Amino acid sequence: MTGQVKFDSHVEALLTAAVGLVNLLTPGHDGTSVVDVPTGSRRTAAVGDVLLSQGRRSRVTAADATRLGVVAGQLREVFAAADRGDLDRTAGLVNELLESTRARPRLDRFDDGWSLHFHGPDDGVVVGWSAGFASALALCVGSEYAGRLGVCAATPCDRIFVDGSKNGTRRFCGARCQSRVKAAAHRSRHT
Repeated sequence: MTGQVKFDSHVEALLTAAVGLVNLLTPGHDGTSVVDVPTGSRRTAAVGDVLLSQGRRSRVTAADATRLGVVAGQLREVFAAADRGDLDRTAGLVNELLESTRARPRLDRFDDGWSLHFHGPDDGVVVGWSAGFASALALCVGSEYAGRLGVCAATPCDRIFVDGSKNGTRRFCGARCQSRVKAAAHRSRHT
């Protein structure tokens, strides 16, 4: 394989939204800061911001945001299992998500042609997005990209990411954590 990992644009959008949802709605640390999981109207608005799809905004209710918080916890488990290299557990968790959402593929027509999308038995915000997340993760885990789901290696950060790098060696959620770890290693070598 040459170049960076390139998923289908719909799968990439779903994986990006899944990462955003998990990092927004699950407690833990972002870098060295404690994650302030939003509540109330802030939570609803923030979930709506994460769930942008092809220029369309999902209408998220407070109940949707709460239910998607549960889904975010399930998605975090998938990333954690993949990060540990436990692909049997990862696949099992993804299969549970596929079954619980009753995800189904569907060809949808757009201005530029047909595109494969994933839907649940109803296309409401929670079921529709959850079925899409499950399907996108299944496509990732069932391919040569299974090892590309990660949890940041910078202590105490626990934010998740999808490694789209050419060589598949990404260990951090972003440049900030990578720089912090490199600076700490440099300081420890020179003291």
